[in-house]
Amino acid sequence: MTRRYPIGIQTFSEIIRKGYVYVDKTDLVWKLQDNAKFIFLSRPRRFGKSLLSSTLESYFLGKKELFEGLKIMELEKEWKQYPVIHLDMSTAKGQPTAEDLRAKLCLLLKDYTEEYGSDPDEKTPGGMLTGLIKRMNRTTGRQVAVIIDEYDAPLLEVLHKGEELEEMRRVMQEFYVQLKANERYLKFCFITGITKFSQLSIFSTLNNLLNVTMDPKFSTICGITDAELSTVLAEDIAQLASYRNMSADEMHAKLKQQYDGYHFSEDSEGVYNPYSLLKAFLQGKVSNYWFESGTPTFLIRQLQRFGTDITKIDGLEVPSSAFDRPTEAMTTSLPLLYQSGYLTIKDYDDESEIYTLAIPNQEVRVGFAEGLMPTYTGLDGGDVQSGFALKFWRALKKNDMESALAEMQSYLAGLPYVEGFKRKLADVSNAEGFYEWTFYLIFSMLNVYVRTQVKCAGGRIDMVVLMPSTTYVMELKLNGTARDALSQIETKGYATPYQSQGTPVVKVGLAFSTDSKTLTDWLIAT
Repeated sequence: MTRRYPIGIQTFSEIIRKGYVYVDKTDLVWKLQDNAKFIFLSRPRRFGKSLLSSTLESYFLGKKELFEGLKIMELEKEWKQYPVIHLDMSTAKGQPTAEDLRAKLCLLLKDYTEEYGSDPDEKTPGGMLTGLIKRMNRTTGRQVAVIIDEYDAPLLEVLHKGEELEEMRRVMQEFYVQLKANERYLKFCFITGITKFSQLSIFSTLNNLLNVTMDPKFSTICGITDAELSTVLAEDIAQLASYRNMSADEMHAKLKQQYDGYHFSEDSEGVYNPYSLLKAFLQGKVSNYWFESGTPTFLIRQLQRFGTDITKIDGLEVPSSAFDRPTEAMTTSLPLLYQSGYLTIKDYDDESEIYTLAIPNQEVRVGFAEGLMPTYTGLDGGDVQSGFALKFWRALKKNDMESALAEMQSYLAGLPYVEGFKRKLADVSNAEGFYEWTFYLIFSMLNVYVRTQVKCAGGRIDMVVLMPSTTYVMELKLNGTARDALSQIETKGYATPYQSQGTPVVKVGLAFSTDSKTLTDWLIAT
């Protein structure tokens, strides 16, 4: 029998009734609702937040038949039914004005007012929500469960627009404040989204909202663990492996490299991106599915707003206050990069309480680089890949840096749209740094691990490229000579820190020209 994958299906009841593949998280769902009355959880897009919200809805509606055979049956004994308000705020994004947003919120509540009635005096979304909660409680004699999915969707598109953001924020604040005011009528309140707006900014007096985003107990409630992949989805790994003429172990390792690596608390088990993993099984191919709709425009705008140096974001060592902070209080793009899933926790030091943040996996590294390339370099990611990436990559795999650089020189020299390239050069204060961006994005798009401006005893190394069998230490000179660049590597001992790794260290001096807009010369020494 062919396995069915719930791509695009976020309704728990449909997944269960129609026999789609389901990884059982219901024990964590039960523990979540048992943990506190008001709960907030942030997770990246396409990570199963909507399915979690739908599962909670089915649970509070008392649909016991949907949970037969699942882990929750060992925990829940009563199966009481509660009235539920389940709102998907993603349908309210993109509203042009605050008044349009108010009208949309009222429309979202209309399905419930048709059953439980309305009052003409309830003229605002918050007023309608309050009236609805009280009537549902009065009609059923039970408290109400409120589940709000993608709560931040109406605000993301206006994050960079101060006045519009403030107007939209006031609308949402008036709406959410009602949840605290009606606490005695509520059984449970769950709010989820991508970003983290502060309680003062958007939730107002909702100061009893417990943020479990970094709680180790719930770090795997969204996403698929390696253990779940090895057991629940073992059949799917074997089938995909047969499609691609690989062993099951080889395919497991490939999937891990491509989709695993997200950590949502210190020392937590890693999880795979569930959307991409299931899409790979459905399509019979390991690819970058998370980026099918491109890098979100709101993220690119914030990177530009804060002047983010994208070469510095991979492997950051920071306290939690640097990334686990309210979205509207950002002074850098780091919180948004973390909350959106472009960076994740890779390590934690108990003594210093410092986290190491890095890009989670190959899918994010490659897709992120391709999405940012037009913004940061004026080059098109797809054109780069079709233009020379395959030849460049094959040369690197053979440790033939000479041929790889020749391919890059030829590609940059022959760009058909040099003006975009020139504009980007003019936009940056340090043209040498611009070429670092270009190299960084190209290497990243090929899933080659690269670090720039690496500190060492002799100073700062322009670039270190880490291949499985070779480490490349690179110095860039703009309007200089490759000989000068290589000499700097030698005299300042840039290669020394890497000579104890047991793999060859290759020193590369590069020279670029602002006139020709390309790589003009290079020298390579082992």
